[in-house]
Amino acid sequence: MKVMILGIDGYLGWALALRLSKRHEVSGIDNMFTRKAVKEVGSDSGLPILSMGERIKAVKELGGADIRFYDGDITRYEVLHDAIIKERPDTIIHFAEERSAPYSMIDHKHAAYAMQNNIVSTINLIYAVREANPNAHVVKMGTMGEYGTPNFDVPESPYLTTTIGGKEDSITTPKFAGSWYHWSKVHDTNNLLFANRLWGLTVTNIMQGPVYGTRTADITDPRLFTRFDFDETWGTVVNRYCVEAVLGMPLSVYGKGGQTRGFLSLEDSVEALRLLVDNPPDSGAFRTVNQFRELFSVLQLATSVQNAAKSLGIDATIGSVKNPRVEKEEHYYNIERKVLPALGFDKLKRNMDGELKSMLTDLDAQKQHLERYRGAIMPRTMWR
Repeated sequence: MKVMILGIDGYLGWALALRLSKRHEVSGIDNMFTRKAVKEVGSDSGLPILSMGERIKAVKELGGADIRFYDGDITRYEVLHDAIIKERPDTIIHFAEERSAPYSMIDHKHAAYAMQNNIVSTINLIYAVREANPNAHVVKMGTMGEYGTPNFDVPESPYLTTTIGGKEDSITTPKFAGSWYHWSKVHDTNNLLFANRLWGLTVTNIMQGPVYGTRTADITDPRLFTRFDFDETWGTVVNRYCVEAVLGMPLSVYGKGGQTRGFLSLEDSVEALRLLVDNPPDSGAFRTVNQFRELFSVLQLATSVQNAAKSLGIDATIGSVKNPRVEKEEHYYNIERKVLPALGFDKLKRNMDGELKSMLTDLDAQKQHLERYRGAIMPRTMWR
């Protein structure tokens, strides 16, 4: 199978490329935006990462496959269209989006960038596939944040049957996003649904929870490190907590800490994605996947990080800061998961405590580097 990864330089993109290149022919596109945007907010990858050329060279030197790379911006239609024509991928995985809620909330400029980059890149993908490779399987990375925190059980389906004014009809599953970034993802979902209805585009639309971790089973050499973000703008909550623990900072729980989400490790995310690539839906189908391993509140996560740090001789304390976001801190949260368990995902038992210890060990080795970016960790971007 030929697989193209849009956003191959990213946290998930590079880790997935390493996994898929062991069994498939992999190519990728990236414009290196995240590297620049992380520097813009005064931070850097917590783990040292090579340039894309050096990464690909390292894979080959370590006995891996030859990953083909295109340096380009897929909001330029011809960049994506021409690459698809050249590669003829069976599967196209779309990670090439601005992926930070706080970044999208900084100001008008950043909100407009998130909307333009994300929506335009997805509409370009839709048309490029229709015109150049209509049988390709599009795997789109969305977010559980599209749903918000509704007071109903969230189905693993793009549509619901409901009754309004005594009349029954099918509607799209209700969503109420919490940032401009998350709303851009909702618009992506709606555009993909329309393309599926209109032209029969084959789509797997992934609603993924926050991901944590420094390694996968494929990252066996420091030259293969994927990027690791930990600052308030780009870092997910567990990654942020682990860096705070290593630096001797209180773990920064936002508000009361009752915010509950579905989390999974980097290894779990990559393996779930592999399963979805290797087991595509029927041609012309639209498949929604709620992708997470376990539900935790952010306070529960802080306690888990504190306990893992203690086992390694690191004294971590838990603090509380004013929540910069506009979100419910105590809420109902129940999400249906059927697709991945049916593919055997739940048979892969992971231990969060073991993952946290591995993360803390990796990050402690980078303590001097991380210390330079201490000032980028605490929240500065306020939703109001």
